Amino acid sequence: MRRRQMWGGYERKIILKTMKTDKDSSNQITVKNMVCNRCIKVIHQELTAQNFEIKSISMGSVVFNQELTEVDKKRIRSVLKKEGFELLEDKENQIINEIKTLIIESVHYKKEKLLYQNFSDFIADNIGMNYPYLSKLFSEINGKTIEQFIIEQKIEKVKELLKYDELTLSQISYELNYSSPQHLSRQFKQITGMTPSAFKKIGKRKKLDTI
Repeated sequence: MRRRQMWGGYERKIILKTMKTDKDSSNQITVKNMVCNRCIKVIHQELTAQNFEIKSISMGSVVFNQELTEVDKKRIRSVLKKEGFELLEDKENQIINEIKTLIIESVHYKKEKLLYQNFSDFIADNIGMNYPYLSKLFSEINGKTIEQFIIEQKIEKVKELLKYDELTLSQISYELNYSSPQHLSRQFKQITGMTPSAFKKIGKRKKLDTI
C-alpha cells in the first residue's frame, strides 16, 4: 500500500508496512534490548557461532535462511539470555519492541523519520496500525506513554552530544528538533534534575535498554 504526502514542497512516497507480526515469522525473531550497533554485532557473532544462517539482521529483528524449529528457538533463547537479550514471542510485546526500535533509530541514528513528519504518523505508518491503539498498548505494557519514551530518548541523545562537546546547545536543540535552546534546557532539567552545563561536568548517561 502506497500513499503520497507532501512536506516542504517535496513529494515523498511512504510505503506502509504491514505488521511484522502478521508476516510469516517461521524464520524471523524479535529481540528485546537489541538497541545499538554493538548489540547487532554481538548477536550476529553468537548466532553464527551456533551455526545459524542469518539472512538479515537489524535492531530488534533477525531473519534466518531456514525455518526455525522449537529446538532452534530453545537454543536461540539460551544464546540471547547469556548475552543479556530476550526472545520476544508475544505479539503485543513484539509491537512494543518495534515502536521502541523505530524511536531509538530515529533519535540516535537519524534513520527514516522525516523532518516534517511527527512521531505519531511515523510510528503508525511504519507499523501499519492506528496510533491511538498503539499509544494505548504502549502505555498499558510499559507504564509510560510513547511521548514520555521519546522525550527520555531525546534527553539521552542530548547527554551524548554534551559529553562529546562538539556542538553548542543551540546546535543540539536544532539537531533534535527542539523549538529553542531554552525549551531543551527546561526539559533537560525536568528529566535529569540538572542543567545541561552541570551535566557536562558531573552527569552520567543511562544505557538505552534501561529506559
